[in-house]
Amino acid sequence: MSLIRRYRRLLLAYPRAYRRERGEEILGLLLDTAPAGRARPTPREAIDLIRGGLRCRLGRPASRTVGVWAVLTALICGLFTASVAARAAWETSRPQPDRAEFTTTFATAFPGHRLAADVQTAPALFVYYNHPPRLAQWHGLLLGDGGEYQEGAAAGSAAGPMPATPERTLETAVRRLRADGWRVYEPTSEVLRTCDGTGCDTADQPVQTVLVARRGDTVLRATFDDPRSFGSYLSVEAQRATPPAVLPVATLAGLAGGVLAWLVFGWASRRTQGRRGVPLLLGLTLFFWWMPALPATASLAGHHLAEPHPSWHPLWEWLGQPALSLAFLLGLAGATTVLAIALAPRREPRPVTVTPG
Repeated sequence: MSLIRRYRRLLLAYPRAYRRERGEEILGLLLDTAPAGRARPTPREAIDLIRGGLRCRLGRPASRTVGVWAVLTALICGLFTASVAARAAWETSRPQPDRAEFTTTFATAFPGHRLAADVQTAPALFVYYNHPPRLAQWHGLLLGDGGEYQEGAAAGSAAGPMPATPERTLETAVRRLRADGWRVYEPTSEVLRTCDGTGCDTADQPVQTVLVARRGDTVLRATFDDPRSFGSYLSVEAQRATPPAVLPVATLAGLAGGVLAWLVFGWASRRTQGRRGVPLLLGLTLFFWWMPALPATASLAGHHLAEPHPSWHPLWEWLGQPALSLAFLLGLAGATTVLAIALAPRREPRPVTVTPG
């Protein structure tokens, strides 16, 4: 490949209209300054051309912050795209554990403990109020009640009197699960305060202990409670772990979505240059999109650090979705308005005719 063709390929970073107007001029300057015998651009030249082209795509040469707005837009759009792709990749998972699988696992980990008859199973991978989401539920799902959309699970609790102490039950469960091929994580305990003030005896407060284990694509979570406070001393959940396809699919989709968002942002930025109100609309759009994501990420990060998580929470929950989807919809309305303004034809100033006096 000749040096000219390599330079032309790098010039693709610039918008088409800019290349038509100044592409040959830039190419000529590059060739004039290149020493004889050079076969390819230097790394510095390549970086400068790509950086200059990307900046040129954003337009607004007088703005010092347009690059920041473009990065924020590309990043959040890439994360939204990755979330959608991750949810699609979740369909490669096996169905959630049924009653037979859950009962067998419970008997393995907790011999001698009687399982209550009301074992709850999940009718779908993800449920809304323990039912498969339906189109008729969109209003509640998107407008304030989206936090009830979550991964399904098989769940049950121990019934009757406790046949062994909590310490003995936990020790037996760890030993038997490991013998059955489960990876058992270090149990975590938390004191649940039921009173406040100086007269509160913390030594008499109930303690909740959580045991987490994983085998293959199944995650087990057992919670040991004080029967004096909760009635049942043991509750157990089993659900599928994140399928292996989710990470690569979400990563590729996120990168593609981020690049596309950057290009669309640059096109809209150039088209709306000089139009009033567009920067305010863009700022409101990014505010509504980032506002749920930042606190949700901080909250989930602390939650993950506080206890074992062999399977992370889905990506969309880190973005505050769909629990705070109302903010997402407001941002989507702002972005749609900006694109509509960009699509509208620009009014060219009419020539002024001077009449001789």
